[in-house]
Amino acid sequence: MISTMTRDAEVRIGNDCGFSGTVIAAFKKIVLGEKVICGANTLITDSDWHPEDPRSGIPAPVIIGDNVWLGVNATILKGVTIGQNSVIGANSLVTSDIPRDVIAAGNPCKVIRSLEGPR
Repeated sequence: MISTMTRDAEVRIGNDCGFSGTVIAAFKKIVLGEKVICGANTLITDSDWHPEDPRSGIPAPVIIGDNVWLGVNATILKGVTIGQNSVIGANSLVTSDIPRDVIAAGNPCKVIRSLEGPR
């Protein structure tokens, strides 16, 4: 499901992406590059979802680079950039930027190792 929650919200999805029960909800901006694979039940959101509540922060764009793989049940939160060719492990909660060419996982999501060599 793709949803824009405000009139000026933007969702851009590159070519050859794959989704399985994924929810993408933009209050501001979400951009997915080419060949992004989203495992079952992934959530990508750029907001805390309660803009009327003063405890909620302002929405911040989410940028996911080319050839990224999001594992089953991964949650990508506001303000995050995931670099190209990275893999996010199953059940991960991504709260901060992940560089390119790495495997990252956990809650909160952290880099586990670098991906080196040809793919």
